[in-house]
Amino acid sequence: GSVAKLSIAVLVLLICTLAFLFSTTLTGSKGFTVPSEVRINVEQLWGSADSGGWRPSSAPRSHWPPPPKESNGYLRVRCNGGLNQQRSAICNAVLAARIMNATLVLPELDANSFWHDDSGFHGIYDVEHFIHSLRYDVRIVESIPEIRKNGKTKKMKAVQMRPDRNAGVDWYTTEALATMKQHGAIYLTPFSHRLADEIDNPEYQRLRCRVNYHALRFKPHIMKLSESIVEKLRTEGHFMAIHLRFEMDMLSYAGCFNIFSPEEKAILEKYRDGNFAKKDLNPEERRLMGKCPLTPEEVGLILRAMGFDNSTRIFLAAGELFGGEQYMKPFRALFPRLENHSSVDSSEDLSTKSQGLLGSAVDYMVCLLADIFMPTYDGPSNFANNLLGHRLYYGFRTTIRPDRKGLAPAFIARAQGRKAGFEEAVRRVMMNTSFGSPQERVRNESFYTNSWPECFCQTEARNPTHRCPPDNVLQVLHNQLESQMTGNLDPHQQQRGNRTSSMVR
Repeated sequence: GSVAKLSIAVLVLLICTLAFLFSTTLTGSKGFTVPSEVRINVEQLWGSADSGGWRPSSAPRSHWPPPPKESNGYLRVRCNGGLNQQRSAICNAVLAARIMNATLVLPELDANSFWHDDSGFHGIYDVEHFIHSLRYDVRIVESIPEIRKNGKTKKMKAVQMRPDRNAGVDWYTTEALATMKQHGAIYLTPFSHRLADEIDNPEYQRLRCRVNYHALRFKPHIMKLSESIVEKLRTEGHFMAIHLRFEMDMLSYAGCFNIFSPEEKAILEKYRDGNFAKKDLNPEERRLMGKCPLTPEEVGLILRAMGFDNSTRIFLAAGELFGGEQYMKPFRALFPRLENHSSVDSSEDLSTKSQGLLGSAVDYMVCLLADIFMPTYDGPSNFANNLLGHRLYYGFRTTIRPDRKGLAPAFIARAQGRKAGFEEAVRRVMMNTSFGSPQERVRNESFYTNSWPECFCQTEARNPTHRCPPDNVLQVLHNQLESQMTGNLDPHQQQRGNRTSSMVR
């Protein structure tokens, strides 16, 4: 009897296993179902990702008083690095000024450390729009005012301070604030990554989004140039933008030298020794960990496996690619319709400054407006990470974010000659990506890469913290600012103002 029961159990288990293997289906994050032989619906990817009922909203949802008439002093900052590292620093500077009740002096953009470009804030951003957009949050001036002392007029001197990397809010409310009150002005330099990403105050995080996605607008001629390039790219339909991070600095940083010739390897090792901390890196291990930037050919193979054909129009945002055309040739064979900002628009203004802040700003806007955006290396890349966050906020626009660690076994097997099942393996890995849908921030993911849920809301939210602010929230903020500037309201007006303010709590 026991043997019979055991035989029946084994038979049932076998039948269930076979049934599962033959009937299993996989469901993608964009909501479509595919059979065990994975297929990705490319046509769906040209549209926006599934928002899940969320929409972007960075307006305050609790009482947010205007900046007081009297501040605690002036805050100067020097934003170092490239365009997008500077962009994050500007957002942090506005927040730091709010935290300390300081008057922010228009942030300085470092002209030497990265681009050797002296365009400055005035040359890249719309200053008037920046100041006006943030009038409910901080007071901003273009320079520290002059003071009269002992019969002489001179500029107030700002005391230089160097915050720790990822300094917390408490540093700004203690050391920085005390020095500001004592001297009247402080100068924080350098100011890259000098304020913690994660702050346990959703209103502070929403202020970062207001700066990044509303106040920081490029100058009109940059916007016009970017829109002109996008229009030309769209003349024949959809287009994809790819940030191809196959460049000397990133390859040296990653330490993935095993695919290069001895001469190329020597160049990369020399660059690494001169710019990064010494570390014993194993290229094979780095690749398995997903730490190596994708090669141009690997990017092409991923897109072909997903179902994109050689008619796909691709805009490349990249600096000078390492190794030249020999590494681009396999990619170009798969996708011949490649463009960059210089090939689409050969205007003198862009060609003479294509490697500076202007070229980076144009690339940023074209990637933001593209139907699909694909970063090939979003590790320490500020350009890619900021764009991922901006496209999410811009309406869940589709992003293709390769899981380099998940894809590594398939690429290694292919390099060793085992090509059978390669495309299927790639598709299975790629189906597990979000394609731009809202998802919780993972550990060590930057707030600028993913500001969900703080900077998003639901019109029919069950959780009160996720509800959208009322439509009149800007009017409420405006009334509060007007009230402060004109003095106290009479009791009846004050009562109406309080009732209105309570609506955004």
